[in-house]
Amino acid sequence: MKRLMKGATLALLLSGSSALANDSVMAEIAKPEQWAIQTGDYANTRYSTLDKINKDNVKDLRVAWTFSTGVLRGHEGSPLVIGDVMYVHTPFPNNIFALDLNDNGKILWRYEPQQDPNVIAVMCCDTVSRGPAYADGMILFHQADTTLIALDAKTGELKWSVQTGDPAIGETNTATVLPVKDKVIVGVSGGEYGVRGRVTAYSLADGSEVWKAYSTGPDEEMLVDPEATMHLGKPIGKDSSLSTWEGDQWKIGGGTTWGWYSYDPELNLVYYGTGNPSTWNPAQRPGDNKWSMTIMARDADTGMAKWFYQMTPHDEWDFDGVNEMILTNQTIDGTERKLLTHFDRNGLGYTLDRETGELLVAEKYDPSVNWTTGVDMDANSETYGRPAVVAEYSTEQNGEDTNSTGICPAALGSKDQQPASFSPKTNLFYVPTNHVCMDYEPFRVAYTAGQPYVGATLSMYPAPDSHGGMGNFIAWDNTKGEIKWSLPEQFSVWSGALATAGDIVFYGTLEGYLKAVNAETGEELYKFKTPSGIIGNVMTYEHGGKQYVGILSGVGGWAGIGLAAGLTNPNEGLGAVGGYASLSQYTELGGQLTVFELPG
Repeated sequence: MKRLMKGATLALLLSGSSALANDSVMAEIAKPEQWAIQTGDYANTRYSTLDKINKDNVKDLRVAWTFSTGVLRGHEGSPLVIGDVMYVHTPFPNNIFALDLNDNGKILWRYEPQQDPNVIAVMCCDTVSRGPAYADGMILFHQADTTLIALDAKTGELKWSVQTGDPAIGETNTATVLPVKDKVIVGVSGGEYGVRGRVTAYSLADGSEVWKAYSTGPDEEMLVDPEATMHLGKPIGKDSSLSTWEGDQWKIGGGTTWGWYSYDPELNLVYYGTGNPSTWNPAQRPGDNKWSMTIMARDADTGMAKWFYQMTPHDEWDFDGVNEMILTNQTIDGTERKLLTHFDRNGLGYTLDRETGELLVAEKYDPSVNWTTGVDMDANSETYGRPAVVAEYSTEQNGEDTNSTGICPAALGSKDQQPASFSPKTNLFYVPTNHVCMDYEPFRVAYTAGQPYVGATLSMYPAPDSHGGMGNFIAWDNTKGEIKWSLPEQFSVWSGALATAGDIVFYGTLEGYLKAVNAETGEELYKFKTPSGIIGNVMTYEHGGKQYVGILSGVGGWAGIGLAAGLTNPNEGLGAVGGYASLSQYTELGGQLTVFELPG
């Protein structure tokens, strides 16, 4: 099920030539004392070269200061630090604060948008936001109601805004944006409302639209070349998407783009994943439903697609493909290659050549995964690159109105949006995971614009015959497709990881603990209970010669939707409420930033 790669060595992907990317973004990312982009760098490694906090002294961490956001619900993403200013965001209503690090976190300015609260009703899995971005002296932010704004980073003045979608038909936003060169790239949420997925590039200068690429539909609207856009080494061919949908289903076909984006300046390619096809009832949409559930590589200037790889054709389980793409350089069989590593919701960890889209590794990164026996890695096979589906866990084969039980992972995947990290010192990826299974009963549903278009009833529970918990934090070798070590957790690990040159890895737990572990062994070195469950991403920065670690706490997200939205029916929250019911015994709502330091 995998290719053996001998003599592989890993190297952290460097940012590349600033002439090819936005000069201001590249310049700020290059300063290790800052946290200038949500993903740590364009390669999405979430690695910091800071090492004043290290495996020998991390046990002495203490709280340096805190900041209350004044907002409840789930706090995803992280603050940014540019120079002497920290930028903190909130979930809906999407407030932004600029804090002066030279003056005890004094609020320099605040941005408080006035959004229609009706947008909350069409946000499927909490009112989260994964945070702002920085470019050209501006703070860029994509609000829940799909308003893209650019604020003056010094004053908070609104420089421009543009509406990118329509909440009335279920289009919302939860993701961060990616500034690249003279553009900012944004996606759209709403796959559970029949939204047609797309990414759009807007001008950094004035917010005008530069290009738009849909996930489904005609070639010209998808920005593909039938003869030059490749899938597993072959041209995708004319109308490759249209031929895999029945009639006009592609118009409400999902494939939304609410995850993370990465960028290779040397190749000038942007990488991202597309989400589940709509509806969740597979019987209503025969075919492979291209190009949902797909890794896409596109030219940053034009949006034209270079290659695709569809991980889960004709998805039967809501295994969105939007999780982050982590870019590393790696020697395989004596040749250095540009790689992309992706931990998909479907439970498989993929390694591909990011220049060509060649599939190199596809292995289970959670031992409970049972819906597939694995991916066909024979390039000469008719089913090359496709997962072999186990009939017992096929909601398609079992049929409508039949409850398929014991499917692993659950719809929220072996990992949801919570981003992994990579350390060039250990050559390992550190992955926050869900150890959760489900029962899944599809039913027929009609499409109405702005109304839920789900068509399945779910229930979730811990993976059976395991440690009894709902999560693991793992170290992964992406060249072999192997787990190096695994730490069991009582609940899903819904926090983004951070690896540092101090030989430690940080992550948060749904109960609210910030944890630090040894990057080589996984040994726990430190933990601290913050006021609320953590679904934010750990970040670090240096100020005044001292290193700090910051984390947003505020329970919510899909896993914590029961607490966040006050839901009690076990089947609500698309099945998550029952699975995480006991979380209320360990934490409560509350948005807070906690910043840690060493004494002295």
